[in-house]
Parts: sequence; C-alpha cells; structure tokens
Amino acid sequence: MNTFAKLQTYMTGRKALLPGALLLSALSALASMSPYILIWFIIREFLTEGAAASGLIYTYALWAAGLAVAGILLYFLALSASHLAAFRVECNMRRVAMKKIVNMPLGFFDNNTSGRIRKIIDDNAGITHGFLAHQMPDLASTIVMPLSAAVLIFVFDWRLGLACLFPIFFSIIIMTSMMGKRGRYFMQKYMDSLEEMNTEAVEYVRGIPVVKVFQQTVHSFKNFYNSIIKYKEMVGVHTKMWQIPMSIYTVIINGFAFFLVPVTILLIGNSGDYATVILNMFLYILIVPVFSQSIMRSMYFNQAFGQAKEAIDRLDKLTSIAPLAKSDNPQKIINHDIRFIEVSFTYPGANKKAVDTVSFDIQPGQTVALVGASGGGKTTIARLVPRFWDVDEGEVCIGGINVKNIAHDDLMNHISFVFQNTRLFKTSLLENIKYGNHNASLEEVNRALDLAQCREIIDRLPDGLNTKIGTDGTYLSGGEQQRMALARAFLKNAPIVVLDEATAFADPENEHLIQQALKKLTEGKTVLMIAHRLTSVMNADNILIINEGKIAEQGTHYELVGKKRIYTRMWNEYQKSVKWTIGKEARHA
Repeated sequence: MNTFAKLQTYMTGRKALLPGALLLSALSALASMSPYILIWFIIREFLTEGAAASGLIYTYALWAAGLAVAGILLYFLALSASHLAAFRVECNMRRVAMKKIVNMPLGFFDNNTSGRIRKIIDDNAGITHGFLAHQMPDLASTIVMPLSAAVLIFVFDWRLGLACLFPIFFSIIIMTSMMGKRGRYFMQKYMDSLEEMNTEAVEYVRGIPVVKVFQQTVHSFKNFYNSIIKYKEMVGVHTKMWQIPMSIYTVIINGFAFFLVPVTILLIGNSGDYATVILNMFLYILIVPVFSQSIMRSMYFNQAFGQAKEAIDRLDKLTSIAPLAKSDNPQKIINHDIRFIEVSFTYPGANKKAVDTVSFDIQPGQTVALVGASGGGKTTIARLVPRFWDVDEGEVCIGGINVKNIAHDDLMNHISFVFQNTRLFKTSLLENIKYGNHNASLEEVNRALDLAQCREIIDRLPDGLNTKIGTDGTYLSGGEQQRMALARAFLKNAPIVVLDEATAFADPENEHLIQQALKKLTEGKTVLMIAHRLTSVMNADNILIINEGKIAEQGTHYELVGKKRIYTRMWNEYQKSVKWTIGKEARHA
C-alpha cells in the first residue's frame, strides 16, 4: 500500500476534503496567474493607446486586484479543507496506534520504552499532519502554475518561450538529482538522528539526580553530546554535498534574462517590431519566476513527502507485531497447576532461542524457583505463563488447558504479578492499590496494606491513602513502592503468583518486610519465582537452574547442594559474598 493510500485509510469521514483542497488550490493558482496577464494588457494598452485607453486600463486593474484577492481567498479555503483532513488523519493515527499498542503482547513493552512509543506516535503523527495541511495543497499549484505559464509563453511568442525554457530545463535536472535516491537516504538518516537525540535527551534528563549524586555529569552527558555531534556531522556532510549543485541551480533559474534578452534583441533586429517583442518580453519577465517558485515548492513537497512516508513507515513498524491470537472457544480455568511441555521460544528478530525445550510442572500450592545467571532465560520463562509472548514450540498449560485457549481476561484474573520494576501511577495511593481489584472495599484495601507490611508507610503520610504519588504529592523509595505493589497482589488474591526479583531494589529493612509479605502472599498459591538471593529460594519445592534457555539442574535446595555442580558453586559464591559484605560492614563500624 503506497503512502497516499495509507493516508486515505486514516481520513474517515473527510476523504472528500483533500481532493477539495487540491481543487481550490488549483483554482487559486489560476486566479493568482491572471493578474500577470492583465498587467501585460495594461502595459499593451498604455503603449499602444496611451491616455485614450485609461478606462480600459482601469477595468484591467480592477480585475487584476479582484483576481489577486480571489486567489488569496481560494488558497485560504484550500488550507482550511486540508487542515481539517490533516487533523482527522493525525487524530486517527494516534487512536489506531494506541488501540494496537493496547492489544500488543505484554512482552512488547519490555522492548519498547514509553518514551520511544510516545515519540514515534506523537512526533510522526505531527509530521504527517504538517505534510497534509500545508504541502498537499501546494501540490496542485505546483502542477497548475507551471503548466499555465508554459501555455502562455508559447501562445505569445514561442521563440521567447524556448529561450526561457532552457534554464528551466537544466534547473529541473539539477533539482531532480538532488531529490533522488541520495535525498531519500538522507531523510532516513535524518529521522534516525532525531530519534536518537530525543532518546538520549530523555535519558539524560531522567538520570540527572543520579548523575549529580555520583558526580558523573561530564561522562553521562557524553552520549547525548555524541548524538548531537553525529547529527551535526551528518547534516554538514549532506549540506556540503549539495553546495555546488544548489549554487548552480540558483544561478541558472534566476539567470533566465541572460537567455531572454539576447533572443529579444535578435527578434527586434529581424522583425523590426520592437514594441510587440519588448511587450512580450515584459510578460515573460513576469511569468518565468513562477517556474522558479514551482520548482522550489516541488522540492519542499518532495522533502515533506519523504518525511511523511518515513513517519508512516515507522509507525507501521512499531505497530506491526500482531496481537496474540484469541481462541474461538475459550476454556475456563478450574485447576491451578502449571505445566511446561517442551517449550521453546525465540524473540522476534533474534537468531538464538531464549527458551529451549523446557519442561517442568508446578502443582497447586507448590513453589518453583528459577535461578541462574542474568540473561539465561528465567524472566522469559516466567512471562510465558501470562502470555507476554506465545511460545514457538510446545505448550504452557494451566489446569491442563493451553494458555492460548484461555480468554485473556480469565487468564489475567487468575495470575498476580510482582515484578522488580514496580510502577505507581500519579494518583492517590488508594487508586494505585485498587488496580488490584477496582471493586474492593476500603476494609479490604486496609487488610491488603497490613498483609503487605505497608501500614507504617500510610500512617506517616499526612493524607494517608489519599496521598498522591508524583510531583503533586510524594515519592516513595524503591522498597516502599514494592510493598505497595504487593498490596495490589494481596487485593487481587489470585491463585497463581509470578514473582520476578521482587526484592531486587529493596534495602535490608524493606527486604525483610517484603519477605514477610511474600510468605503470606504465597501461602497455598501456585508460585513461580525468580531470585538472585539464594536464601529466598531455600524453601522452594523445586529449584530450576536455567542456563542459556535450558534447565541445567533441578531439585530442592539440599538435593542440589549435595550434587556439587552448578547450584553448589552458586551457593558457595553467594555465601562468600554475604560474609564479605558483613566483614566489610564490621570493619567500617
């Protein structure tokens, strides 16, 4: 589907406005051309009839003024129509993109930050709006005005017309070469550079508090600075590349008089009718600059079209991942055991399997822990249970039912998540916690807070549960935010719990409280947990050692320690690190 066809799909209810804008713009171009002809008539009457033609000259002048005003009004109406169409397209691009984003697999948001999603949707929708609102109406005038001018210059004197066309012809060749393949390549690099600069700027601004604390201002600014320099160098090289062609184009397109005047002199010498030849020359002096304007407009149009095409392509690429398939006959979850059967999964665009032929069971009420080196596939395995992604091979089953055959809402209702990266919204604590269960009573919320060890946090806040999070309220530490996330999970009270490094960013005090809360949260539940602190998995019913997407070992803590293999080495190293930390703290005490 080409770019214009894609734009039409977003123009629901206003598809007629764009052709209307083009028609009005074309009429505006014709109206704007007419005063040149009337000025020529005025000069002709003045030279041939003199004062006797004052009445006719006055009439021509009125028509010229009226048509000039009409051209402005018609162009205003064309812009109004194109803006209405552009606003509809921009609005629908955002709406359609967000609708697709909402239905994306949850794993999509691991690979696409909120800043990147916002930039691609907002900025590219804005670029498309600018193209439709301003450059599209100019397309009609860019075509109509030079065609009308070409007709006129051949109607009055084809010989002078040919003299004017020579510089125009060479100018078009130069401009076409500038707007060709290299121009499109530059536009792609230009958009990439803008996206990179935006990303680095956001990351730098977000990280300023950490930068200041650790006195790393210069080092942290380096990536942002490098992105700016990269942009500058890329634009500089492109500018220098077109310096000579653009200079030649400017000289030729504005030097048509060097072709026109010699031909005029020759025609006067051959015909002797100097009045008519000079009069026609005046017409060409008025009309030929229209070609220069049209060529420049075509260049701007081509540039804007390239940006719009790139913008739509980037938006399509962002939203190209298909939503997870829905079962025609979804089955209800009855039992809460989890079973992985020969499961393999590869991330989109990756060459290596993130999960490779993994099989294990978790019975209701059991806890299975995943441990291993970072990047080994633990998080991927855990996130296949709630269908962050669909497996490529094998099956993930809950209660004997493939998760692909469970309705999304039913699946989400039976699973609670506690991830290492918690997110609290900029609203009250009460609203944040009730995301676990919107229908929960205040009594149920308070019970969840107590179970999550959050009571002392609420009690020290002036507005209690009505305290707002964020710039208009207060901020919580990482461990406190994690306890609030646990309160959500308690309020949801789902029979299956997935824990992904739930104590990763907690200080010792918060970690102790979180561990107490987790113990209560997981009582009688089917639990799949990921942890680096091996003391937190000692009591698990089964521990899986994940290495390069495969299960390298499995068993209870004591069984694995007795095998003296991977887990034993991990446990010994962990014990050494704990002792080293304690010794270090003791020396500084």
